This record gives sequence, C-alpha cells and structure tokens, in this order.
Amino acid sequence: MNTSATNIDEVLATFDESWAPRLLATVEGRSVKLARLDGTFVWHTHEDTDELFLVLSGTIEIGIRDDGNTHFVRLGPKDVYVVPRGVEHRPSADAEAVVLLIERAGTLSTGDFAGETPDHITSTRGISAGL
Repeated sequence: MNTSATNIDEVLATFDESWAPRLLATVEGRSVKLARLDGTFVWHTHEDTDELFLVLSGTIEIGIRDDGNTHFVRLGPKDVYVVPRGVEHRPSADAEAVVLLIERAGTLSTGDFAGETPDHITSTRGISAGL
C-alpha cells in the first residue's frame, strides 16, 4: 500500500512539454492525469470512456462536433467539463494551461485519431509521473 501523497506542483516541475499527460493515480479503473496544454490537439473520439477536464490554470477551449455542428466550450481556472464517450472533440489553448484529466485507465490520449500525430503531441496512455 502506498502511504505517500503526490503533489501536483512537484509533478509539474518534472516536465515542461505540452500534450504529454502524466499519470498521477488510478482510482476505480480511471486514470487521473496531469497535462500542460499549449496549441491545438487533434480531433478525436474516445468510444469507451467519458473524459473529464478540470482546468487548474490558464484557459482552454474544447471544440465539440455533434450532429454535423461544431460547438466550443471555453474553460478557465476551476472549470470542469465532461466530454461524453463517443463525442468528437479537440482541446486547444492559446497559451499554456494546466489541466487534470480523468478517463478510463488505458485510454489513448489521441483516441481514434488515425492520421500522423503532429510532433508537438505525445500519443500516450499516460506517462509515469516518476515520483
């Protein structure tokens, strides 16, 4: 049994790359991840899981495609939004933002995206926080 806490600021101090989420914990089959966001991600879907975004700092926008329409959800610090499973979405940030993500353990960050992953994005199931 682990008896030590994980400090978000300490984890953030270990990496500076955007779109490379660090795995903080797993609870009830869900991964809790910490990520820096800067720039635009790829349009993708997670067919088997909802994805919760909790903005810790900065501002993000999540594009949502639904029934042929594109909608945008803007989130600032302390805002929470859940992208339902199966909904195509694309997060972006004009400047660095820090978010906490919760989704089913083992979920690939790029979901069903089938194109070539841009260099500024790490397609991962979560990188160990290493603490």
